[in-house]
Amino acid sequence: QVQLVESGGDLVQPGGSLRLPCAASGNIFTIRVTAWYRQAPGKQRELVAEITNRDTITYVDSVKGRFTVSRDNAKNTVYLQMNSLKPEDTAVYYCKAHTIWSEDYWGQGTQVTVSS
Repeated sequence: QVQLVESGGDLVQPGGSLRLPCAASGNIFTIRVTAWYRQAPGKQRELVAEITNRDTITYVDSVKGRFTVSRDNAKNTVYLQMNSLKPEDTAVYYCKAHTIWSEDYWGQGTQVTVSS
């Protein structure tokens, strides 16, 4: 199994920045893709960005140029750097690990609120 813990959510003004860490533990060697999702009130959960174990990165169009995914293998942590935040980025952000066995593990989520 894989355990994931997100943190870093906060209230931030429009135009501000936040960095969300996703720390993994357990059978981390089985992780093939680590992804960030978000879910706004009344909306479906949507994929924001993902990074594979070969460092292939993809982003949803709405965050391209503003969000950056990176990893620190020494800390078993994947980061979501969010810049130029907009009110529409307000959501609970979740980290998901997809393993080589096609299992999905989710973190508990962290709240990001963008408001003046």
